[in-house]
Amino acid sequence: MKSLVIKIFSNMVIQETEGIKVGVETQYLAEYSNPQAMHFVFTYKITIQNESTYTYQLLRRHWEIHDASAPIKMVDGDGVVGQQPTLEPGQSHQYVSGCNLQSGIGKMLGYYEMERIVDGKIIQVQIPEFQLMAHYLQN
Repeated sequence: MKSLVIKIFSNMVIQETEGIKVGVETQYLAEYSNPQAMHFVFTYKITIQNESTYTYQLLRRHWEIHDASAPIKMVDGDGVVGQQPTLEPGQSHQYVSGCNLQSGIGKMLGYYEMERIVDGKIIQVQIPEFQLMAHYLQN
């Protein structure tokens, strides 16, 4: 399986696996966070773009959530935010989700299991590793 991180700029990272590009943009939400109570809220916007010649359906997701002051958390589930989108060649799907950390520093990474409709082949599309950091902790 070919997977390659192709771009990193500002707070966005993009990775491609077998013609499926996954881009992630993050944001720290200070107005919903309470650092004194060890509660830091982040959102991330995911864009999945099908640049292959096949139609794929996103079936499942797997996340590793790393928090500087907590054990690694694994999250598995069907689809994304209640959907299992099907992407024809050239189509994209975008969604926004969030993550709470106990510290202001962490990261997430994972993959989507996607089915190639023409033959039922399941592939793991890598979600690029992305950093979660409260803005006041950055240099």
